[in-house]
Amino acid sequence: MHMADAMVSPVVGGAFWAVSAALLGGCTRPLRQAADSPRVPMMGVLGAFVFAAQMVNFAIPGTGSSGHLGGGLILAVLLGPSAAFVVLASVLTVQALFFADGGLLALGCNLFNLGFFPVFIAYPLIYRPLVGAAGPGVRLWIGAMLAAVLGLQMGAFGVVMETTLSGISDLPFRGFLVLMQSIHLGIGVVEGLATAAVVSFVLQARPAALAAGAAAGAGLGRRAALGLLLAAVLCAGVLSWFASTHPDGLEWAAGKVSGKEELASPGSAVHQALARLQKQTAVLPDYGFTARPTEPAAAPTVSPEAAPAPAWPAVQTGTSLAGLVGGLLTLLLAGLIGVALKRRAA
Repeated sequence: MHMADAMVSPVVGGAFWAVSAALLGGCTRPLRQAADSPRVPMMGVLGAFVFAAQMVNFAIPGTGSSGHLGGGLILAVLLGPSAAFVVLASVLTVQALFFADGGLLALGCNLFNLGFFPVFIAYPLIYRPLVGAAGPGVRLWIGAMLAAVLGLQMGAFGVVMETTLSGISDLPFRGFLVLMQSIHLGIGVVEGLATAAVVSFVLQARPAALAAGAAAGAGLGRRAALGLLLAAVLCAGVLSWFASTHPDGLEWAAGKVSGKEELASPGSAVHQALARLQKQTAVLPDYGFTARPTEPAAAPTVSPEAAPAPAWPAVQTGTSLAGLVGGLLTLLLAGLIGVALKRRAA
């Protein structure tokens, strides 16, 4: 659900930058108050895991589309809402700056859609009332499923509203809404299953790790932390080769309703300036050594039916390197934020 800059106007993008920045500012106070909590050092570990997990797209059967883990609900369950929002901001910032995944103008929108709804609505209003302090079991799986579906449905609706407010005529409200809500229903089910599986693993390894909104906690523990780091390395370095080659839910819905593989940039001065900046900062664009072309490709000389299918699995050194580097950058950024908040509290 990473929006490109072509989907938002400077006014809408700037407004959601302000909203997301205000939310981040509000999250720092409870983190400073809980600076001695063992959860603060775990922000980097969980950030690296979510970054790596988002690289593994899974196919949605019968649609020609794919989805990937959002991670907001997992972070909220294990860290609490404030730390979860800060960590997700670290993930999205690293993706946008160094890998050109999601636009810089749209970064505030992406953080709001992927972070606000699961962290501040789905987690406290759905997950916690249903699951409470229960350990691994049926309640956990049901709560995670319902919360994940609700969070993604609201995030998908947020994307539609932002493109509508931006006046993107290629994405008419009704058609885009129907496609976005329907495809993200399936993605939400998978997100719920993944959330329940990760939380169950952590709770079995460290039963006291459940955040439940408490200021103090036992942290992840060495076993759970090492397990998540290993999972991050495997996802980034190996499982990313097996990611689905289908467009993700947002790209699929936009392509279906507009008839275009990629929307053209509005061409405003703001769009152009941020595009140049992102080109300079993206060391491994599109998670590889070769960037996706920015200019329209020449007309194909063969029919689409005759074009060779993308190789799968895509065993590429660039993909593995991008995943490992991105996970490390996210770990450092989220970890440094936690350390900075500790020092400020002291």
